[in-house]
Parts: sequence; structure tokens; C-alpha cells
Amino acid sequence: QLIAWRVEDSKNLSDLRVFQLADLIRKAFISKEIVLFPETYNRLYEKFRNLNRLLGWAHLQALSDLVDKTGCQEALLDQFAFPELMESFLKQKKLSIHLKQRTKAEQDPVVAAASILARASFVQGLETLGKEWNRIFPKGAGQPVIQAAQKFVLEEGRDPLHFVAKTHFKTSALLNP
Repeated sequence: QLIAWRVEDSKNLSDLRVFQLADLIRKAFISKEIVLFPETYNRLYEKFRNLNRLLGWAHLQALSDLVDKTGCQEALLDQFAFPELMESFLKQKKLSIHLKQRTKAEQDPVVAAASILARASFVQGLETLGKEWNRIFPKGAGQPVIQAAQKFVLEEGRDPLHFVAKTHFKTSALLNP
């Protein structure tokens, strides 16, 4: 079904297509999305002090839930760190599954579908934050993001930045108080 829908890596799709496919995927398949708004993300980053460990923890939460719901015993993960990181998380959680990790795993339709769900949640999260703060938060890390963040800091101050941005990213260091 995913192939028939022409599911592919979300980076290759428009936001509109991502939302269309995410709706189809959510209706047709069991899935689990771990959504971390910036305040929670920043708090967890302070705890883990390492982005790969934070990502590993989030992947493990979703994977564990899916194993409970479906009984699946095999999973494929886009490799974002040394494979031993996820293997150690699986052992700590006592989750006994066969996990394959490889780079560019989004070439597999199931991993591509997961990337679509993640992208849809991300874009929706930005829209939610934009409504809460009555502004537009652009995607990415380029000049539009820096300009929006500088304007935010000028108007709101630096303290509330942790509610709307990943504050350990390099972009945060570029902002003037």
C-alpha cells in the first residue's frame, strides 16, 4: 500500500503531500509518534547531554510501544549513531527484537512512512507554537530562522526562547540578547 501511495523520504515531499500521506498512513497502519515540543526537548537534552542519546531514547519509546501493540519482532531504523547505542537501549529496556540499522533507510517504504509522520508532526508543532505565540516560526536553520529568532528575542526576551527553540543548536548562539 505504501508503494502504491508513492511514499518516499519526507525531505523530498511538499508539506501538503506530507500531510496527505500522514493522514492515509495514520488511518491504515498502527503507528506511534513521540512529539517533543521545545520546552520538553530542551529539558530532555539537559538530562541526556547528547543528541544521539536523546534520539535513541525517543526511538526506543516508539519502538517499545509498537512491539506491545503489534508483537512485531523485527524493525528497521535509519542509523543516526553507532549501532551499539540502540543495542544498549534495547538491552536496558529488555526489548528482545531484531533491529536492523542502516543509513538512508528512508529508501524502505516503512521507514519513509515514519519520516512522513515525523515531518507532519514537526510542521504541525510549528503551526501550534506559531498560534500560541502569534507569529510564524520558519523551518530549518537558515537566515529566515535566524531573523525570526532574533525578532522573537527582541520582543519576548531570551528566557522564553526555550519554549520555542532547541536552545543547544548553533542558531541559538547566534542570537543577540
